Amino acid sequence: MKTVKTMVAAGAILVFAAGLFVLSAGSDRSAGVERRDKAASDPGQSFVRSTSPPEGCPFPPSKDLVGLEFTGRHAEYTDADTWYPSWASDGKMYSPWTDGRIGAVSCDSYGDKAATGQAVIEGDDPRALKITAIGTHPGSPKPYEGRYPCGSLVFDGVWYYGTYALKNTHYGLNWPVLGPTPGFYVSKDLGRTWQDPPHTCEPGRTLFPEPSLLAGPVKIGAPHFVDFGKNMEHSPDGKAYLVGHGSEEPDLEDRPANLSWITGDRVYLCRVAPSPETINDASRYEYYGGRDAAGWPVWTKDFSLIRPLLEWDNNMGCVTITYDAPLKKYLMCVTDGVLTIWKFNTYVLEADEITGPWRMVAYLKDFGEQGYFVNFPSKFISADGRTLWLSYSANFTNGYLNTRFKSSPDGSRYAMCLQEVKLRD
Repeated sequence: MKTVKTMVAAGAILVFAAGLFVLSAGSDRSAGVERRDKAASDPGQSFVRSTSPPEGCPFPPSKDLVGLEFTGRHAEYTDADTWYPSWASDGKMYSPWTDGRIGAVSCDSYGDKAATGQAVIEGDDPRALKITAIGTHPGSPKPYEGRYPCGSLVFDGVWYYGTYALKNTHYGLNWPVLGPTPGFYVSKDLGRTWQDPPHTCEPGRTLFPEPSLLAGPVKIGAPHFVDFGKNMEHSPDGKAYLVGHGSEEPDLEDRPANLSWITGDRVYLCRVAPSPETINDASRYEYYGGRDAAGWPVWTKDFSLIRPLLEWDNNMGCVTITYDAPLKKYLMCVTDGVLTIWKFNTYVLEADEITGPWRMVAYLKDFGEQGYFVNFPSKFISADGRTLWLSYSANFTNGYLNTRFKSSPDGSRYAMCLQEVKLRD
């Protein structure tokens, strides 16, 4: 998230800044390629990080997984964010990225020339990966102002790559209005060429029937594919599931940036049998519609009957889910971005079924201290399911608003950050 438009203190100066890129020591800066040296990420002292969630938290504490232990082992790659790796059948991971650079390849997702980047991630050691930029692809955000990457899935050799729209407002902050998804780009050659979706960001022409008006609330504005492992091997039914954050309240009803790229009130779930023919056809999707009288999950093809999977007013935001196959657990990462430009809170939930019930594993106040786009890449889950690597980016306002947020835990910065963690029982 590089483009910042914010009000610095109430009634003060309106600031707009974009385009600062910081190169870091220890990387191979050949064209479009980045590596990290193992020695740059030797383990420090391990620590357990968790705080009590705010009053009113609707999620009971987990009895199976009672916290996260950070081992101190970490690695950082590139000078870009928005990393959602998908583990393909060829053993590589493929991910979107934007608002930064990989070597000599740069990309930005705001304005009339908005584009998104694609990269391949090679290697089995999270501390010694090779990341190569495949290219960038343009996509108009109009009538919104930004168009950013979201859900990414490589399945049976086909790459499905989603985007979503964002908008600024009169009161500043950072992209305080979340827009719709115009669907998914499709590549049958792992990112060398792309087929554009038949939809746009204009209300009435989007993938899902929302919003009704420009800047109105959405339920599935930034969907992310549930990570079911290599080539989606652990999907319960062969379908791709997508999770996204949203709200039914219009912006400013109860807070500024009520529904932004990083804030929201609810989480929604849908599913589809993925193919180039179905991925951009809303009639082929099923939506989570709550539970019936007997307590069983309801799935519906009627979008108007969609119901939230989870609700926590003013405490939700960007969301991802990974299936931890050895533990037979779903792990959900949620980031509440508060006012979009300050410290962010992240929490991890667990469930035995994707439809819940969901329980609190760890609440990480001020993680990063401004960590976002948090997910667990399934490729880096250990054989016993207890050791994982947390992927995220952090502290994007340090280069724009002089915020001086700390690298907490060590290694947190504007990059693809990887932190080794252990699930405590």
